[in-house]
Amino acid sequence: MPRLSIPGFNGRRAFAELDEQEILALAISSEEEDGRIYATYAANLREAYPATAAVFGGMAAEEDEHRRRLIDVHRRRFGETILPIRREHVRDFYSRRPIWLVRNLPLDRIREEAASMEREAQAFYARAASLTTDAETRRLLGDLAAAEGRHEESAAALAEQHLGEGRGDVEDEAARRQFLLTWVQPGLAGLMDGSVSTLAPIFATAFATQDPWTTFLVGLSASVGAGISMGFTEAAHDDGRLSGRGAPWKRGLASGVMTTLGGLGHALPYLIPSFWTATAIALIVVFVELWAIVWIQNRFMETPFFRATFQVVLGGALVLAAGILIGGA
Repeated sequence: MPRLSIPGFNGRRAFAELDEQEILALAISSEEEDGRIYATYAANLREAYPATAAVFGGMAAEEDEHRRRLIDVHRRRFGETILPIRREHVRDFYSRRPIWLVRNLPLDRIREEAASMEREAQAFYARAASLTTDAETRRLLGDLAAAEGRHEESAAALAEQHLGEGRGDVEDEAARRQFLLTWVQPGLAGLMDGSVSTLAPIFATAFATQDPWTTFLVGLSASVGAGISMGFTEAAHDDGRLSGRGAPWKRGLASGVMTTLGGLGHALPYLIPSFWTATAIALIVVFVELWAIVWIQNRFMETPFFRATFQVVLGGALVLAAGILIGGA
């Protein structure tokens, strides 16, 4: 039986050092893993994206057929015992994302991952065929290289079968909507709260004390406190099961981080020792923040531009004016 190096003792083997039995064993284990990955994609997507799940179910079936063909050749040439060699045992072999990490990938990312898997498998079979001298094995590996190269066409055919009649567009729109509900909407709410609600305390402190360091400390505490409050509030008030807005921790994270960043934007300029220089820069930052919020609302939330401008810029200006007037009183 060919000798295998054990990882952690003699190091991993180079692909070029593998003999034909080891190459077949590696191909079998790779097809098994790829089939499991596609089946996992299908299972994870079945409830929310049944048409895309059907595509990955078909791809998993194709990988299983490849595995059976490889096992048949291995049985005829080397018997029933298949060497336990895997990707991680080969030094210059490609790796796969662990299956337990694929569960939370967005739909587009899953499709890109699948396309990358097919390209890597095609390159493996082409290289393996070049290292094989047995005619039957070389023909099979060449056929599988061609099959993997055609998988994009097969995937397209499966997609046409299962994603036709607008179902793919419906799923893409559902994925976009989920992204908006889970990340954009809570993040936008946090950015608005952090940018607007901290204006009054920061600029009131600035004009009351004209001390940049004190103003910065007030702004920092207000921003961090608001971020923590908004994050916990967003995560606690809705578990996402009925509303479909996604995992609470994701929404809480988006809201909390963006709230803190919104407040810090016009607090950080007060690290500058010169009060009037810091204030001028802070006012410019406020102007940029408010218009950025308008753009995000218009771009992602489809809020009419003039309505977003009225809500955000006018509201922010009023809060800013209140802080300056109170601080200067």
